This record gives sequence, structure tokens and C-alpha cells, in this order.
Amino acid sequence: MKLNLNKIEKYLILSDLVFYSGWGLISPIFAIFLLNQIQGGNVLVVGLAAGINLIVRSLFRVPFGIYADKNQRRAYHLMLFGLLFSALIPIGYIFARTPVHIYVLQALLGTFLAMSTAGWVCIFSRHLDKRKESTEWGIDAVAVGIGPGIAGILGGIAVTFFSFNLVFIAVAIIGLIGVMILLFIRKKILRRKHVPAPSSAFRHYTNHTKKNI
Repeated sequence: MKLNLNKIEKYLILSDLVFYSGWGLISPIFAIFLLNQIQGGNVLVVGLAAGINLIVRSLFRVPFGIYADKNQRRAYHLMLFGLLFSALIPIGYIFARTPVHIYVLQALLGTFLAMSTAGWVCIFSRHLDKRKESTEWGIDAVAVGIGPGIAGILGGIAVTFFSFNLVFIAVAIIGLIGVMILLFIRKKILRRKHVPAPSSAFRHYTNHTKKNI
């Protein structure tokens, strides 16, 4: 079967690939940053930072999803601004000095990722091509798996030879590029406020790789 994706699916997957590849630069080595660069950083801080991110994201995911389901305009804006604000979080890491700074940034990251995921999943689900649903979800899974995987290797190399701050700046820049990709489908998405929802079999999304940032 030919993988002829529609325009919206292509740009959503490309945005996912770029944005999460940026975060892949720091995800595997973030714990080392907390231990070595944050005053009082220890294993407890690492655990709390990860937990705050995931708990906050989980708490807000459904409320944002309910909001996104109302119409495409809401979903698009959640996706766009959620990714935009998430892309700026790494800049905050540069100025973080204490665990409290990290906790605040992680809570904000969880909130913004809940926003972006709710909007992204809503739009992606509603534009799946008939009889290609599993394939298209699979293509996105490959994108957010291989991209960050390769980026993780590069991130380790970059920190070894340069610095965490340089990597954080790179993550922010790459993230912003991922956001800008979404602007190419803005008019096409906002042209219709509502698109019928797909069958319930394809509305579930595991967020497998995206849970790791």
C-alpha cells in the first residue's frame, strides 16, 4: 500500500519529528544535568522533577482534550501555543539554580505538553485517511521514536564537547522550527471549525515516546 498521506497528516508528523527530536537531545542526559548543575541536586530531585512533569501533564490532559474536541480552531491553538511555550522551557533551564526552579519549569512543561498533545491528537485523529489509520499512527510512532533516539546520541556528544547551555539553546531552536511547521497548515485547518470524529477504535493515543520528556 502506498503511503500517500494527506497534507495535514504530513505536516503534523513532520512537526512531531522535529519538535521531539529537539527534546531528544536532552531527555537521556537531563538527570546528569540536575545532579551536576543544580545546587542540592540529587536522586530525589531527579525523581521529583520527572514526577511533577508527568503528574501535571496527566491532570490537565483530559480537560484540554474536552476543550479541543469542541472545534478545530480550539484544537489548533492548543497545539500551536502548547508547543510554542514548551519550546521555550529549555531556556529556563539555563537560568535554573535550585530544585525549586526545576520543579516550576517541569510543572509548566507538563501543562504546555498537555495542551499541545490534546490539540495535536484531536486534529490528527480527525484527518486520518480511511483504512490507513493504524499505518498513519505507526508512521508518527516511528518519527517520535527514531528522531529522538538519534538526537539522544548527538546530545550526549554535544554536552561532552561543549556544554548543557548550548544544548538547551539548540533544543529551543529546534522546537521553534517544529512550531513553525504547523503554520503551513493553519489556513487549511481553521477553514473548517468542525470535522466529524473518527471511529472510537482510532481515538486512543498512547503518547508512548512523548512521555519521556
